[in-house]
Amino acid sequence: MNRPPPKRTRTMAEIRDDRSRGLLAAFEDGEVAGRIAYFTLDAEPAALVAVHTVVEPAYEGRGIAGALVREFYAMAAREGVPVVPLCPYAAKWAERHPDEAPAAPAGLVEAARTQLAAKPELW
Repeated sequence: MNRPPPKRTRTMAEIRDDRSRGLLAAFEDGEVAGRIAYFTLDAEPAALVAVHTVVEPAYEGRGIAGALVREFYAMAAREGVPVVPLCPYAAKWAERHPDEAPAAPAGLVEAARTQLAAKPELW
């Protein structure tokens, strides 16, 4: 008899911003469960640019990536700057949550792509 896999429970991870390293990380039990690599746009107006979202395999299915992106947008809102979601996961999340994720102006998106191309070490 085949049993369905056990349902994973959603957990509340502690999320910490390390601006100097460009990492927004989620921790569970002291371990990094997931992270968003990002940078601050060197343009006016400034913006936070999400480049890549990763969840460690042991923590998949618990809502970690969504919690990280939600906090990333909330962090930007607290700072009064837009988010440019170059990360495919963050971009899809933003499409599904337009009330929490206002679209970035097209000019900022292009400026973020240009900065990332000039400085690929940003992620």
